[in-house]
Amino acid sequence: MQLHFSASMRSITISSNNGFIDLMKIKVAACHISYRTLFHTILFLAFLLPFVFILTALVTLEGVNKCSSFDCFGRRLGPRLLGRVDDSGRLVRDFYKILNEVNTGEIPVDLKLPDSFDQLVSDMKNNQYDARTFAFMLRGMMEKFEKEIRDTKFSELMNKHFAASSVPKGIHCLSLRLTDEYSSNAHARKQLPPPELLPVLSDNSYQHFILSTDNILAASVVVTSAVQSSQKPEKIVFHVITDKKTYAGMHSWFALNPASPAVVEVKGVHQFDYLTRENVPVLEAVENQNEIMNYYHGNHVSGANLADTNPHKFASKLQARSPKYISLLNHLRIYIPEMYPNLEKVVFLDDDVVVQRDLSPLWEIDLNGKVNGAVETCRGEDEWVMSKHFRNYFNFSHPLIAAHLDPEECAWAYGMNVFDLRAWRSTNIRETYHSWLRENLKLNLTMWKLGTLPPALIAFRGHVHPIDPSWHMLGLGYQNKTNIESVKKAAVIHYNGQSKPWLDIGFEHLRPFWRKYVNYSNDFVRNCHILES
Repeated sequence: MQLHFSASMRSITISSNNGFIDLMKIKVAACHISYRTLFHTILFLAFLLPFVFILTALVTLEGVNKCSSFDCFGRRLGPRLLGRVDDSGRLVRDFYKILNEVNTGEIPVDLKLPDSFDQLVSDMKNNQYDARTFAFMLRGMMEKFEKEIRDTKFSELMNKHFAASSVPKGIHCLSLRLTDEYSSNAHARKQLPPPELLPVLSDNSYQHFILSTDNILAASVVVTSAVQSSQKPEKIVFHVITDKKTYAGMHSWFALNPASPAVVEVKGVHQFDYLTRENVPVLEAVENQNEIMNYYHGNHVSGANLADTNPHKFASKLQARSPKYISLLNHLRIYIPEMYPNLEKVVFLDDDVVVQRDLSPLWEIDLNGKVNGAVETCRGEDEWVMSKHFRNYFNFSHPLIAAHLDPEECAWAYGMNVFDLRAWRSTNIRETYHSWLRENLKLNLTMWKLGTLPPALIAFRGHVHPIDPSWHMLGLGYQNKTNIESVKKAAVIHYNGQSKPWLDIGFEHLRPFWRKYVNYSNDFVRNCHILES
Protein backbone atom coordinates (compact mmCIF):
# COMPACT_ATOMS: atom_id res chain seq x y z
CA MET A 1 0.00 0.00 0.00
CA GLN A 2 1.53 3.32 -1.14
CA LEU A 3 0.61 7.01 -0.68
CA HIS A 4 1.70 9.51 -3.38
CA PHE A 5 1.58 13.30 -3.29
CA SER A 6 1.84 15.17 -6.57
CA ALA A 7 4.60 17.71 -6.94
CA SER A 8 2.11 20.53 -6.90
CA MET A 9 0.42 19.05 -3.80
CA ARG A 10 -2.87 19.20 -5.72
CA SER A 11 -3.63 15.44 -5.58
CA ILE A 12 -3.05 12.48 -3.32
CA THR A 13 -3.07 8.93 -4.79
CA ILE A 14 -3.44 5.62 -2.84
CA SER A 15 -2.31 2.51 -4.76
CA SER A 16 -1.47 -1.17 -4.11
CA ASN A 17 2.12 -2.26 -3.75
CA ASN A 18 2.27 -3.68 -7.26
CA GLY A 19 1.05 -0.43 -8.69
CA PHE A 20 -1.63 -1.96 -10.87
CA ILE A 21 -4.59 -0.80 -8.87
CA ASP A 22 -5.30 2.79 -7.98
CA LEU A 23 -7.42 2.45 -4.94
CA MET A 24 -8.21 6.11 -4.27
CA LYS A 25 -7.35 9.49 -5.75
CA ILE A 26 -8.03 12.78 -4.00
CA LYS A 27 -7.78 16.14 -5.72
CA VAL A 28 -6.99 19.10 -3.53
CA ALA A 29 -8.13 22.55 -4.51
CA ALA A 30 -5.11 24.79 -5.10
CA CYS A 31 -6.29 27.89 -3.40
CA HIS A 32 -8.41 26.72 -0.49
CA ILE A 33 -6.40 23.95 1.22
CA SER A 34 -4.60 24.73 4.39
CA TYR A 35 -2.01 22.75 6.30
CA ARG A 36 -4.50 22.15 9.08
CA THR A 37 -6.96 20.60 6.64
CA LEU A 38 -4.20 18.55 5.05
CA PHE A 39 -3.11 17.28 8.46
CA HIS A 40 -6.63 16.07 9.33
CA THR A 41 -6.99 14.45 5.90
CA ILE A 42 -3.74 12.52 6.32
CA LEU A 43 -4.75 11.52 9.84
CA PHE A 44 -8.10 10.17 8.58
CA LEU A 45 -6.39 8.23 5.82
CA ALA A 46 -3.90 6.76 8.27
CA PHE A 47 -6.82 5.49 10.35
CA LEU A 48 -8.57 4.03 7.26
CA LEU A 49 -5.57 2.36 5.63
CA PRO A 50 -5.29 -0.72 7.96
CA PHE A 51 -8.90 -1.66 7.20
CA VAL A 52 -8.36 -1.26 3.49
CA PHE A 53 -5.22 -3.39 3.75
CA ILE A 54 -7.04 -6.22 5.51
CA LEU A 55 -9.90 -6.29 3.02
CA THR A 56 -7.47 -6.16 0.12
CA ALA A 57 -5.56 -9.11 1.54
CA LEU A 58 -8.76 -11.17 1.89
CA VAL A 59 -9.77 -10.44 -1.70
CA THR A 60 -6.27 -11.21 -2.95
CA LEU A 61 -6.27 -14.59 -1.20
CA GLU A 62 -9.52 -15.47 -2.94
CA GLY A 63 -8.24 -14.56 -6.37
CA VAL A 64 -9.48 -11.01 -6.69
CA ASN A 65 -6.01 -9.95 -7.74
CA LYS A 66 -6.95 -11.21 -11.20
CA CYS A 67 -9.41 -8.34 -11.50
CA SER A 68 -8.18 -5.39 -13.51
CA SER A 69 -10.46 -2.72 -12.21
CA PHE A 70 -11.58 -1.13 -8.99
CA ASP A 71 -15.12 -2.14 -9.96
CA CYS A 72 -14.26 -5.86 -9.57
CA PHE A 73 -12.75 -5.14 -6.21
CA GLY A 74 -15.87 -3.32 -5.06
CA ARG A 75 -18.19 -6.09 -6.21
CA ARG A 76 -16.21 -8.56 -4.11
CA LEU A 77 -15.78 -6.39 -1.06
CA GLY A 78 -19.26 -4.86 -0.94
CA PRO A 79 -21.16 -7.98 0.22
CA ARG A 80 -18.43 -8.75 2.77
CA LEU A 81 -18.70 -5.28 4.25
CA LEU A 82 -22.45 -5.84 4.55
CA GLY A 83 -22.07 -9.39 5.94
CA ARG A 84 -24.12 -11.02 3.19
CA VAL A 85 -21.76 -13.69 1.84
CA ASP A 86 -22.49 -17.36 2.70
CA ASP A 87 -20.78 -20.00 0.59
CA SER A 88 -22.16 -22.93 2.64
CA GLY A 89 -24.95 -23.58 0.14
CA ARG A 90 -22.48 -23.85 -2.73
CA LEU A 91 -20.21 -26.08 -0.68
CA VAL A 92 -23.10 -28.40 0.23
CA ARG A 93 -24.21 -28.61 -3.41
CA ASP A 94 -20.68 -29.43 -4.50
CA PHE A 95 -20.40 -32.11 -1.81
CA TYR A 96 -23.75 -33.64 -2.80
CA LYS A 97 -22.50 -33.82 -6.37
CA ILE A 98 -19.34 -35.62 -5.27
CA LEU A 99 -21.31 -38.02 -3.06
CA ASN A 100 -23.61 -38.92 -5.96
CA GLU A 101 -20.63 -39.61 -8.18
CA VAL A 102 -18.98 -41.74 -5.50
CA ASN A 103 -22.21 -43.64 -4.79
CA THR A 104 -22.31 -45.03 -8.32
CA GLY A 105 -18.59 -45.55 -8.67
CA GLU A 106 -16.32 -48.38 -7.55
CA ILE A 107 -14.24 -47.94 -4.42
CA PRO A 108 -10.56 -47.96 -5.44
CA VAL A 109 -8.98 -51.30 -4.62
CA ASP A 110 -5.85 -49.71 -3.18
CA LEU A 111 -7.80 -47.36 -0.90
CA LYS A 112 -6.85 -48.09 2.70
CA LEU A 113 -9.83 -47.60 4.99
CA PRO A 114 -9.28 -46.27 8.52
CA ASP A 115 -10.63 -48.31 11.44
CA SER A 116 -11.98 -45.35 13.41
CA PHE A 117 -13.05 -41.73 13.10
CA ASP A 118 -9.87 -40.55 14.85
CA GLN A 119 -7.78 -42.40 12.30
CA LEU A 120 -9.82 -40.87 9.48
CA VAL A 121 -9.14 -37.35 10.83
CA SER A 122 -5.45 -38.17 11.19
CA ASP A 123 -5.21 -39.54 7.64
CA MET A 124 -6.99 -36.49 6.25
CA LYS A 125 -4.57 -34.19 8.05
CA ASN A 126 -1.46 -36.09 7.01
CA ASN A 127 -2.35 -36.99 3.42
CA GLN A 128 -4.41 -33.92 2.40
CA TYR A 129 -7.06 -36.01 0.62
CA ASP A 130 -9.29 -34.26 -1.90
CA ALA A 131 -13.07 -34.26 -1.47
CA ARG A 132 -13.59 -37.22 -3.83
CA THR A 133 -11.14 -39.45 -1.98
CA PHE A 134 -12.67 -38.37 1.32
CA ALA A 135 -16.14 -39.36 0.04
CA PHE A 136 -14.86 -42.77 -1.09
CA MET A 137 -13.35 -43.32 2.35
CA LEU A 138 -16.62 -42.41 4.05
CA ARG A 139 -18.56 -44.82 1.82
CA GLY A 140 -16.03 -47.59 2.36
CA MET A 141 -16.09 -47.15 6.13
CA MET A 142 -19.89 -47.14 6.21
CA GLU A 143 -20.13 -50.33 4.14
CA LYS A 144 -17.47 -52.00 6.25
CA PHE A 145 -19.17 -51.15 9.54
CA GLU A 146 -22.62 -52.11 8.20
CA LYS A 147 -21.26 -55.54 7.22
CA GLU A 148 -19.66 -56.03 10.62
CA ILE A 149 -22.91 -55.06 12.40
CA ARG A 150 -24.93 -57.37 10.13
CA ASP A 151 -22.56 -60.30 10.70
CA THR A 152 -22.64 -59.69 14.44
CA LYS A 153 -26.45 -59.64 14.41
CA PHE A 154 -26.63 -62.95 12.55
CA SER A 155 -24.14 -64.49 14.99
CA GLU A 156 -26.23 -63.21 17.90
CA LEU A 157 -29.37 -64.80 16.41
CA MET A 158 -27.59 -68.12 15.89
CA ASN A 159 -26.28 -68.13 19.46
CA LYS A 160 -29.74 -67.27 20.76
CA HIS A 161 -31.23 -70.11 18.71
CA PHE A 162 -28.76 -72.60 20.18
CA ALA A 163 -29.44 -71.27 23.69
CA ALA A 164 -33.19 -71.60 23.19
CA SER A 165 -32.85 -75.16 21.87
CA SER A 166 -30.62 -76.35 24.70
CA VAL A 167 -31.57 -77.68 28.14
CA PRO A 168 -30.14 -75.60 31.02
CA LYS A 169 -27.83 -77.50 33.32
CA GLY A 170 -30.05 -76.95 36.36
CA ILE A 171 -33.18 -78.31 34.65
CA HIS A 172 -31.27 -81.33 33.32
CA CYS A 173 -29.93 -81.94 36.83
CA LEU A 174 -33.45 -81.72 38.27
CA SER A 175 -34.70 -84.38 35.87
CA LEU A 176 -31.80 -86.74 36.62
CA ARG A 177 -32.07 -86.40 40.40
CA LEU A 178 -35.83 -86.92 40.40
CA THR A 179 -35.47 -89.95 38.12
CA ASP A 180 -32.95 -91.41 40.55
CA GLU A 181 -35.36 -90.64 43.40
CA TYR A 182 -38.09 -92.56 41.58
CA SER A 183 -35.97 -95.71 41.61
CA SER A 184 -34.88 -95.43 45.24
CA ASN A 185 -37.82 -93.81 47.07
CA ALA A 186 -41.17 -95.54 47.37
CA HIS A 187 -42.91 -92.24 48.09
CA ALA A 188 -41.75 -90.92 44.72
CA ARG A 189 -43.40 -93.94 43.07
CA LYS A 190 -46.77 -93.72 44.78
CA GLN A 191 -49.81 -93.82 42.56
CA LEU A 192 -50.96 -90.54 41.05
CA PRO A 193 -53.66 -89.79 41.86
CA PRO A 194 -54.34 -92.11 44.80
CA PRO A 195 -56.88 -94.90 44.10
CA GLU A 196 -59.77 -93.16 45.82
CA LEU A 197 -59.45 -90.20 43.44
CA LEU A 198 -59.28 -92.17 40.20
CA PRO A 199 -62.97 -91.53 39.34
CA VAL A 200 -62.24 -87.81 39.30
CA LEU A 201 -60.07 -88.26 36.20
CA SER A 202 -63.18 -88.78 34.06
CA ASP A 203 -65.68 -86.69 36.04
CA ASN A 204 -66.87 -83.83 33.82
CA SER A 205 -68.05 -81.78 36.79
CA TYR A 206 -64.36 -80.99 37.39
CA GLN A 207 -62.19 -78.54 35.45
CA HIS A 208 -59.78 -80.63 33.39
CA PHE A 209 -56.48 -79.14 32.22
CA ILE A 210 -54.12 -80.92 29.82
CA LEU A 211 -50.40 -80.18 29.81
CA SER A 212 -47.90 -81.87 27.50
CA THR A 213 -44.21 -81.31 28.38
CA ASP A 214 -40.83 -82.83 29.19
CA ASN A 215 -39.79 -79.83 31.34
CA ILE A 216 -40.43 -80.67 34.99
CA LEU A 217 -39.74 -77.16 36.34
CA ALA A 218 -42.00 -75.56 33.73
CA ALA A 219 -44.78 -78.08 34.46
CA SER A 220 -44.57 -77.27 38.18
CA VAL A 221 -45.02 -73.56 37.46
CA VAL A 222 -48.07 -74.12 35.22
CA VAL A 223 -49.77 -76.35 37.79
CA THR A 224 -48.87 -74.20 40.81
CA SER A 225 -49.96 -70.94 39.15
CA ALA A 226 -53.29 -72.44 38.02
CA VAL A 227 -54.06 -73.85 41.48
CA GLN A 228 -53.07 -70.69 43.36
CA SER A 229 -55.06 -68.46 40.98
CA SER A 230 -58.22 -70.56 41.13
CA GLN A 231 -61.21 -69.73 43.30
CA LYS A 232 -62.08 -73.44 43.34
CA PRO A 233 -58.73 -75.29 43.36
CA GLU A 234 -60.43 -78.44 44.68
CA LYS A 235 -62.24 -78.70 41.32
CA ILE A 236 -59.02 -78.71 39.27
CA VAL A 237 -57.66 -81.86 37.62
CA PHE A 238 -54.35 -81.71 35.74
CA HIS A 239 -53.51 -84.37 33.15
CA VAL A 240 -49.75 -84.09 32.63
CA ILE A 241 -48.37 -85.94 29.59
CA THR A 242 -44.64 -86.47 29.17
CA ASP A 243 -42.23 -88.68 27.23
CA LYS A 244 -40.79 -91.98 28.39
CA LYS A 245 -37.40 -90.62 29.47
CA THR A 246 -38.95 -87.88 31.63
CA TYR A 247 -41.82 -89.88 33.06
CA ALA A 248 -40.05 -91.12 36.23
CA GLY A 249 -38.75 -87.63 37.12
CA MET A 250 -42.09 -85.95 36.38
CA HIS A 251 -43.95 -88.54 38.49
CA SER A 252 -41.48 -88.08 41.35
CA TRP A 253 -41.96 -84.32 41.39
CA PHE A 254 -45.75 -84.39 41.71
CA ALA A 255 -45.67 -87.38 44.08
CA LEU A 256 -43.30 -85.56 46.45
CA ASN A 257 -44.83 -82.09 45.84
CA PRO A 258 -48.61 -82.58 45.61
CA ALA A 259 -50.66 -79.68 44.27
CA SER A 260 -53.40 -80.13 46.86
CA PRO A 261 -56.30 -79.68 46.83
CA ALA A 262 -56.05 -80.12 43.05
CA VAL A 263 -55.62 -83.57 41.51
CA VAL A 264 -52.63 -84.32 39.25
CA GLU A 265 -52.26 -87.31 36.93
CA VAL A 266 -48.93 -88.00 35.23
CA LYS A 267 -48.79 -90.29 32.21
CA GLY A 268 -46.07 -91.08 29.71
CA VAL A 269 -46.71 -91.26 25.98
CA HIS A 270 -45.89 -94.97 26.17
CA GLN A 271 -48.81 -95.51 28.56
CA PHE A 272 -51.53 -94.48 26.07
CA ASP A 273 -52.98 -97.41 24.16
CA TYR A 274 -54.11 -95.13 21.36
CA LEU A 275 -50.64 -93.78 20.52
CA THR A 276 -49.47 -96.65 18.35
CA ARG A 277 -47.62 -96.52 15.06
CA GLU A 278 -50.79 -97.48 13.28
CA ASN A 279 -52.65 -94.44 14.65
CA VAL A 280 -49.87 -91.89 14.28
CA PRO A 281 -47.93 -92.95 11.15
CA VAL A 282 -47.33 -89.39 9.97
CA LEU A 283 -45.73 -88.37 13.26
CA GLU A 284 -43.56 -91.46 13.19
CA ALA A 285 -42.34 -90.33 9.78
CA VAL A 286 -41.71 -86.82 11.06
CA GLU A 287 -39.42 -88.10 13.80
CA ASN A 288 -37.52 -90.59 11.66
CA GLN A 289 -37.19 -89.08 8.19
CA ASN A 290 -33.56 -88.09 7.63
CA GLU A 291 -34.34 -84.96 5.62
CA ILE A 292 -36.60 -83.70 8.38
CA MET A 293 -34.04 -84.47 11.07
CA ASN A 294 -31.37 -82.60 9.11
CA TYR A 295 -33.67 -79.63 8.63
CA TYR A 296 -34.37 -79.24 12.35
CA HIS A 297 -31.10 -80.50 13.84
CA GLY A 298 -28.58 -79.71 11.10
CA ASN A 299 -26.40 -76.70 10.31
CA HIS A 300 -28.80 -73.77 9.97
CA VAL A 301 -26.25 -71.50 8.28
CA SER A 302 -24.59 -73.87 5.82
CA GLY A 303 -25.91 -73.19 2.34
CA ALA A 304 -27.94 -70.18 3.47
CA ASN A 305 -27.44 -66.95 1.54
CA LEU A 306 -27.43 -64.40 4.34
CA ALA A 307 -26.96 -61.57 1.85
CA ASP A 308 -30.50 -62.13 0.54
CA THR A 309 -32.22 -61.89 3.91
CA ASN A 310 -32.42 -59.59 6.90
CA PRO A 311 -32.05 -60.37 10.62
CA HIS A 312 -35.81 -60.30 11.22
CA LYS A 313 -36.53 -62.89 8.51
CA PHE A 314 -33.54 -64.96 9.59
CA ALA A 315 -34.81 -65.00 13.18
CA SER A 316 -38.20 -66.22 11.96
CA LYS A 317 -36.57 -68.99 9.95
CA LEU A 318 -34.52 -70.09 12.96
CA GLN A 319 -37.64 -70.11 15.12
CA ALA A 320 -39.34 -72.32 12.54
CA ARG A 321 -36.44 -74.78 12.76
CA SER A 322 -36.70 -75.38 16.49
CA PRO A 323 -36.34 -79.13 17.19
CA LYS A 324 -39.45 -79.01 19.38
CA TYR A 325 -41.59 -78.88 16.23
CA ILE A 326 -40.83 -82.50 15.40
CA SER A 327 -41.40 -83.70 18.96
CA LEU A 328 -44.33 -86.05 19.41
CA LEU A 329 -45.24 -84.13 22.58
CA ASN A 330 -45.84 -81.05 20.47
CA HIS A 331 -48.27 -82.88 18.18
CA LEU A 332 -50.21 -84.74 20.88
CA ARG A 333 -52.90 -82.07 21.19
CA ILE A 334 -54.44 -83.27 17.92
CA TYR A 335 -55.20 -86.65 19.62
CA ILE A 336 -56.78 -85.35 22.85
CA PRO A 337 -60.32 -86.62 22.02
CA GLU A 338 -58.98 -90.17 21.59
CA MET A 339 -56.53 -90.03 24.50
CA TYR A 340 -59.28 -88.91 26.90
CA PRO A 341 -62.46 -90.51 25.50
CA ASN A 342 -64.56 -89.79 28.62
CA LEU A 343 -63.89 -86.06 28.84
CA GLU A 344 -66.20 -83.49 27.28
CA LYS A 345 -64.46 -80.14 27.71
CA VAL A 346 -60.84 -79.37 28.55
CA VAL A 347 -58.43 -76.44 28.63
CA PHE A 348 -55.10 -77.13 26.95
CA LEU A 349 -52.05 -75.25 28.28
CA ASP A 350 -48.51 -74.99 26.92
CA ASP A 351 -45.65 -75.43 29.37
CA ASP A 352 -44.41 -71.85 28.90
CA VAL A 353 -47.52 -70.18 30.33
CA VAL A 354 -48.35 -68.73 33.74
CA VAL A 355 -51.93 -68.61 35.02
CA GLN A 356 -52.70 -65.35 36.86
CA ARG A 357 -56.48 -65.42 37.14
CA ASP A 358 -59.22 -67.91 37.91
CA LEU A 359 -59.96 -69.82 34.69
CA SER A 360 -63.28 -71.29 35.87
CA PRO A 361 -65.30 -69.00 33.51
CA LEU A 362 -63.67 -70.70 30.51
CA TRP A 363 -65.87 -73.75 31.11
CA GLU A 364 -68.92 -71.47 30.93
CA ILE A 365 -68.08 -70.04 27.50
CA ASP A 366 -70.54 -71.09 24.82
CA LEU A 367 -68.45 -72.08 21.79
CA ASN A 368 -71.59 -72.10 19.61
CA GLY A 369 -70.93 -75.59 18.33
CA LYS A 370 -67.28 -74.86 17.54
CA VAL A 371 -64.42 -77.07 18.70
CA ASN A 372 -61.63 -74.67 19.57
CA GLY A 373 -61.97 -71.55 21.73
CA ALA A 374 -58.85 -69.50 20.97
CA VAL A 375 -57.52 -65.94 20.90
CA GLU A 376 -57.18 -64.57 17.38
CA THR A 377 -53.76 -63.15 16.52
CA CYS A 378 -54.63 -60.76 13.69
CA ARG A 379 -56.14 -57.92 15.73
CA GLY A 380 -52.99 -56.13 16.91
CA GLU A 381 -50.27 -53.95 15.44
CA ASP A 382 -47.07 -55.65 16.58
CA GLU A 383 -45.64 -57.78 13.78
CA TRP A 384 -44.18 -60.47 16.04
CA VAL A 385 -47.36 -61.74 17.67
CA MET A 386 -50.70 -60.04 17.15
CA SER A 387 -50.70 -59.28 13.42
CA LYS A 388 -50.65 -62.81 12.06
CA HIS A 389 -52.63 -63.98 9.04
CA PHE A 390 -52.34 -67.16 7.01
CA ARG A 391 -49.81 -65.44 4.76
CA ASN A 392 -47.39 -65.38 7.70
CA TYR A 393 -47.38 -69.19 7.98
CA PHE A 394 -47.90 -70.58 4.48
CA ASN A 395 -46.09 -70.43 1.15
CA PHE A 396 -48.77 -68.96 -1.12
CA SER A 397 -46.57 -69.36 -4.17
CA HIS A 398 -47.31 -73.08 -3.88
CA PRO A 399 -50.36 -73.97 -6.05
CA LEU A 400 -51.99 -76.20 -3.42
CA ILE A 401 -51.82 -73.49 -0.78
CA ALA A 402 -53.00 -70.79 -3.19
CA ALA A 403 -55.92 -72.93 -4.30
CA HIS A 404 -57.23 -73.84 -0.84
CA LEU A 405 -56.34 -71.01 1.55
CA ASP A 406 -56.92 -67.27 1.89
CA PRO A 407 -53.73 -65.32 2.74
CA GLU A 408 -55.76 -62.72 4.67
CA GLU A 409 -57.56 -65.25 6.87
CA CYS A 410 -57.00 -64.56 10.57
CA ALA A 411 -54.68 -66.84 12.52
CA TRP A 412 -55.22 -67.91 16.13
CA ALA A 413 -52.98 -68.98 19.00
CA TYR A 414 -52.04 -72.31 20.49
CA GLY A 415 -51.05 -72.31 24.17
CA MET A 416 -54.34 -71.69 25.96
CA ASN A 417 -57.26 -73.32 24.17
CA VAL A 418 -60.72 -74.39 25.25
CA PHE A 419 -61.56 -77.65 23.44
CA ASP A 420 -65.10 -79.00 23.19
CA LEU A 421 -64.25 -82.70 22.79
CA ARG A 422 -67.84 -83.74 22.11
CA ALA A 423 -68.03 -81.44 19.09
CA TRP A 424 -64.49 -82.42 18.05
CA ARG A 425 -65.30 -86.13 17.87
CA SER A 426 -67.93 -85.49 15.21
CA THR A 427 -65.43 -83.78 12.85
CA ASN A 428 -62.60 -84.93 10.60
CA ILE A 429 -60.06 -82.55 12.16
CA ARG A 430 -57.48 -85.25 12.88
CA GLU A 431 -57.72 -86.74 9.36
CA THR A 432 -57.35 -83.29 7.77
CA TYR A 433 -54.31 -82.62 9.96
CA HIS A 434 -52.72 -85.92 8.93
CA SER A 435 -53.48 -85.39 5.26
CA TRP A 436 -51.89 -81.95 4.99
CA LEU A 437 -48.93 -82.91 7.16
CA ARG A 438 -48.27 -85.96 4.99
CA GLU A 439 -48.50 -83.88 1.81
CA ASN A 440 -46.07 -81.29 3.15
CA LEU A 441 -43.59 -84.05 3.99
CA LYS A 442 -43.84 -85.43 0.44
CA LEU A 443 -43.16 -81.96 -0.93
CA ASN A 444 -40.09 -81.49 1.29
CA LEU A 445 -41.72 -78.89 3.57
CA THR A 446 -42.35 -76.48 0.69
CA MET A 447 -45.90 -75.54 1.78
CA TRP A 448 -44.92 -74.38 5.27
CA LYS A 449 -41.97 -74.61 7.63
CA LEU A 450 -43.29 -73.84 11.08
CA GLY A 451 -44.15 -76.97 13.12
CA THR A 452 -47.60 -77.73 14.49
CA LEU A 453 -49.61 -74.54 14.04
CA PRO A 454 -49.92 -74.42 10.21
CA PRO A 455 -51.53 -77.87 9.84
CA ALA A 456 -53.76 -77.01 12.81
CA LEU A 457 -54.80 -73.74 11.16
CA ILE A 458 -55.99 -75.80 8.19
CA ALA A 459 -57.53 -78.65 10.20
CA PHE A 460 -59.51 -76.35 12.51
CA ARG A 461 -60.83 -74.06 9.75
CA GLY A 462 -64.48 -73.41 10.46
CA HIS A 463 -64.16 -74.87 13.97
CA VAL A 464 -62.65 -71.91 15.87
CA HIS A 465 -64.59 -69.65 18.24
CA PRO A 466 -62.73 -66.40 19.09
CA ILE A 467 -62.41 -65.64 22.81
CA ASP A 468 -61.48 -62.38 24.49
CA PRO A 469 -57.74 -61.55 24.15
CA SER A 470 -57.50 -60.80 27.88
CA TRP A 471 -57.64 -64.55 28.50
CA HIS A 472 -54.36 -65.19 26.72
CA MET A 473 -51.52 -62.68 26.30
CA LEU A 474 -48.78 -63.82 23.96
CA GLY A 475 -45.30 -62.70 23.03
CA LEU A 476 -43.44 -62.58 26.35
CA GLY A 477 -40.67 -64.68 24.80
CA TYR A 478 -40.39 -62.38 21.78
CA GLN A 479 -40.81 -58.79 22.82
CA ASN A 480 -38.58 -56.96 25.24
CA LYS A 481 -40.95 -53.95 25.27
CA THR A 482 -44.02 -55.85 26.46
CA ASN A 483 -46.36 -53.57 28.41
CA ILE A 484 -46.09 -54.54 32.08
CA GLU A 485 -49.55 -53.27 32.97
CA SER A 486 -51.06 -55.46 30.23
CA VAL A 487 -49.10 -58.42 31.59
CA LYS A 488 -50.51 -57.89 35.07
CA LYS A 489 -54.09 -57.82 33.78
CA ALA A 490 -53.92 -60.93 31.56
CA ALA A 491 -55.47 -64.19 32.78
CA VAL A 492 -52.76 -66.31 31.14
CA ILE A 493 -49.39 -64.96 30.02
CA HIS A 494 -47.50 -66.92 27.40
CA TYR A 495 -43.71 -66.86 27.01
CA ASN A 496 -43.92 -68.10 23.43
CA GLY A 497 -40.72 -67.38 21.57
CA GLN A 498 -37.08 -68.10 22.28
CA SER A 499 -36.61 -66.09 25.47
CA LYS A 500 -38.12 -68.54 27.93
CA PRO A 501 -38.11 -67.40 31.57
CA TRP A 502 -36.01 -70.40 32.68
CA LEU A 503 -33.26 -69.55 30.18
CA ASP A 504 -30.45 -67.02 30.60
CA ILE A 505 -31.72 -65.25 27.47
CA GLY A 506 -35.11 -64.59 29.10
CA PHE A 507 -36.14 -60.97 29.58
CA GLU A 508 -35.28 -59.94 33.14
CA HIS A 509 -38.24 -57.62 33.68
CA LEU A 510 -40.68 -60.37 32.58
CA ARG A 511 -39.06 -63.22 34.49
CA PRO A 512 -40.54 -62.34 37.94
CA PHE A 513 -44.06 -63.22 36.76
CA TRP A 514 -42.80 -66.79 36.25
CA ARG A 515 -40.33 -66.99 39.14
CA LYS A 516 -42.96 -66.29 41.78
CA TYR A 517 -44.36 -69.79 41.25
CA VAL A 518 -41.02 -71.65 41.48
CA ASN A 519 -40.41 -73.38 44.81
CA TYR A 520 -36.81 -72.31 45.39
CA SER A 521 -36.85 -73.82 48.88
CA ASN A 522 -37.30 -77.32 47.45
CA ASP A 523 -34.26 -79.54 48.13
CA PHE A 524 -34.04 -80.77 44.54
CA VAL A 525 -34.23 -77.23 43.18
CA ARG A 526 -31.56 -75.99 45.58
CA ASN A 527 -29.25 -78.97 45.00
CA CYS A 528 -29.40 -78.37 41.26
CA HIS A 529 -28.47 -74.70 41.84
CA ILE A 530 -31.61 -73.35 40.24
CA LEU A 531 -31.32 -69.95 41.84
CA GLU A 532 -33.90 -67.25 42.30
CA SER A 533 -31.66 -64.49 40.98
